[in-house]
Amino acid sequence: MPKSTAYLAKIPDARGHIAYAAEEDAVWADLFARQMPAVRRHAARAYLDGHARLDLPADRVPQCTEVSARLRDLTGWQVAPVPALIGFRQFFGMLADRTFPAASFIRSRAHFDYIEEPDIFHEIFGHTPLLTDPRFAAFSQTIGRAGVACGPGDHVWLIRLYWFTIEFGLLREGSSVKALGSGLASSPTELVHSVEAEAVDRRPFDVIDILRTPYRIDIHQPVYFVLDRADQLFEAADRDLLADIRLARALGLHAPRFAPKAEAS
Repeated sequence: MPKSTAYLAKIPDARGHIAYAAEEDAVWADLFARQMPAVRRHAARAYLDGHARLDLPADRVPQCTEVSARLRDLTGWQVAPVPALIGFRQFFGMLADRTFPAASFIRSRAHFDYIEEPDIFHEIFGHTPLLTDPRFAAFSQTIGRAGVACGPGDHVWLIRLYWFTIEFGLLREGSSVKALGSGLASSPTELVHSVEAEAVDRRPFDVIDILRTPYRIDIHQPVYFVLDRADQLFEAADRDLLADIRLARALGLHAPRFAPKAEAS
């Protein structure tokens, strides 16, 4: 997670409504219009089906209340606006309670192509489609419950399983590899990179391997994990994830496939 943000959280009124400016609605509309052709081409069927079930507005920022109403009917989940940056403990706790934390601001034009911290476009357009599917929703809740049960030192290990699946996972569909993760679905450039770039290391899905794989949030991923079938992910929810973390810690991290991030001077 980034340590600081240039954005301020938008506070909902007593009805849970956030007043977005016309320019903010326009940013959503332009992001939506640009992303949909690539999503239709490269996204996994599970994501596309969820997107269709939600029927998100294309011309304005959706309200968390309206998305929550649809999710409650489908899977019992809801979306709650939060500041841009929350800690692991709060994040896992909200997932355990079937509540997805959504940063309430939307990126500016200056960050139209890439924004390091999650904004409302990433949260709603990227994440909520999979939460319409009871199986993916249950997996997210399992991650949350494991995060609540483990110690603070284990959070950075556990989050990798979420990162390399729900955020940046790939799924094999027939002879093609499709983007499953929300970070891919909401990214204009990494979506194509993840499935087409020749230099990318696309590894078979393996929980222990994932837990040992470091990542950076501010670059296109050099490593992705590919599910041969979605059931592999759902079966992982039945594992003893705390024991998996202990094993991964004992084995240690893999050498990173990226350069360390330069510190600001």
